[in-house]
Amino acid sequence: MRVVDYIQQVAKRFDSARLHFGHGTDNSLDEAVYLVYCTLKISFSHHDNEKSVDRELTTTEKRVLDARVRRRIDERLPVAYIVGEAWFCGFAFHADPRALIPRSPIAELIENRFSGLFDWEPAHILDMCAGGGCIGIACALTYPEARVDLVDISEASLELARLNCERHGVLGRVHTMHSDLYSGLDGRYDLIIANPPYVSQQKMQELPLEYRHEPRLGLESEDKGLALPLAIIRGARKFLSNKGVLILEVGNNAEALQHRLKDIPLLWLEFEHGGHGVLAITSGELEQFSNIF
Repeated sequence: MRVVDYIQQVAKRFDSARLHFGHGTDNSLDEAVYLVYCTLKISFSHHDNEKSVDRELTTTEKRVLDARVRRRIDERLPVAYIVGEAWFCGFAFHADPRALIPRSPIAELIENRFSGLFDWEPAHILDMCAGGGCIGIACALTYPEARVDLVDISEASLELARLNCERHGVLGRVHTMHSDLYSGLDGRYDLIIANPPYVSQQKMQELPLEYRHEPRLGLESEDKGLALPLAIIRGARKFLSNKGVLILEVGNNAEALQHRLKDIPLLWLEFEHGGHGVLAITSGELEQFSNIF
C-alpha cells in the first residue's frame, strides 16, 4: 500500500471512530497525516514530501503504523503522545504526558512578533505555567538576545522543558524554575506570557477522553476555573518592567473573567488563524486598576 493511500484509509477509520480532534489538528485527515508523517519521519514541507507519500509502505512500517492507529482509536490517546512530538510556532518539541500538548493561539502572536502590542525587543521574558516550555522557547528563538524563564509548579513538566531547551540549543539563556506562580521569583520582566490551568472542576468532567491523558494539574483551576488566571493578573504588576506587558490565555473562560473584572477594559486579542480567550494588559494598566484587582 502506498503511504498516501494508507493516510486516506486511516482518516476514514478516524471518522468512523468519532475521535475528538483538538491537539494540533481539527479533522481526521490532518490527524492521519500527523501520525503517519511523524512515524515515518516525513517532512511536513510540501516540496519535500511528494516522493515520500507516493512510495510503498514496508511491512515493518505498516505494522508500526497499525499499532499506533489502534492506540489512537482504542485508547483515545492524542497523536502527540503516541509519536512523542508536537509542533508549535513551526518548531518541533518533545511531547509526553508530563505536560499539556501545545495548541495555544499565542503561537500566532509570537510568529508576528506581537505586532500591534509592542514594537520593542523584550530582553527578559517569563513563560508562566510553562509546561513543556514551548511558548517560552519559541519566544527565545524569535528574540535571540532575550533571556527567558520557564516557570511551573510541576517538576515533571520542567524536566520535559529542559529536554526541549536542549533540543533547540537555548539552555544558556532559557532557564527552568520550579515555583508556585510568582512565589519563587525575583526581578522584572518585559513580557510575561501565561497559559495557566483555567478549566473548572465541572468542565473537567465534560472534557473529551483525549484530554484525560493530559496532566490534570495543567488543566484544572479552582473558583470556576478563574483562581489561577486571577492570581497571575494580580501578581504581575510587581514583576513587570515599566513598559512590560502581560499576555494571558483563559480560553472559553474569557466571558467569565470579563464579568469578574467588569470594571476593567480588558483588551481581548483577535487571531487570523483561529483561537480566542487571550488578553493583553500593560504594567501601566495594572497599576491604574490595582485597587480593583
